[in-house]
Amino acid sequence: MSLWTPGGNDGGGAGTGGSGGSGRPGPAGDQPRLSPDQELEAHEIAAEMQQVRDQLSQVPAAVVIANHAMGCYELAAIHLSNQPPRLEEAQLAIDAFGALLGAIEGRLGPDEATLADALAQIRLAFVQVKASWEGAAPGDGSPITPDTTEDDGGD
Repeated sequence: MSLWTPGGNDGGGAGTGGSGGSGRPGPAGDQPRLSPDQELEAHEIAAEMQQVRDQLSQVPAAVVIANHAMGCYELAAIHLSNQPPRLEEAQLAIDAFGALLGAIEGRLGPDEATLADALAQIRLAFVQVKASWEGAAPGDGSPITPDTTEDDGGD
């Protein structure tokens, strides 16, 4: 296995005379070589990364995709909870979430219903937050909600 380093070396072994190989312009000796300790650390990191890759390859793709989709949900929720909310950023995350689910509909197994519910909830939250901020008094900075509006006295 070869390990790429910023200097273009493979981290040791044959053919690493500092001649680059990264495809980047510049003199051959302008990048410092790794010390033996740094080289050992780089190989240990590469081995750990390979272990993670091996573990991830054992997890069904639907589970990983479901986790990524929920990441879009969480990202949208974060942007909606900002004061003021970052509606364009939230909308992008919600659109990505919806596109992901739409593109693989029927293929996510038991998590699909939960994801569809989460998408509906975050879309509803977006509409509610947007409406409350659009109804705020100009320059006030606070949304008008049913709790802060006056009752018209009618029953």
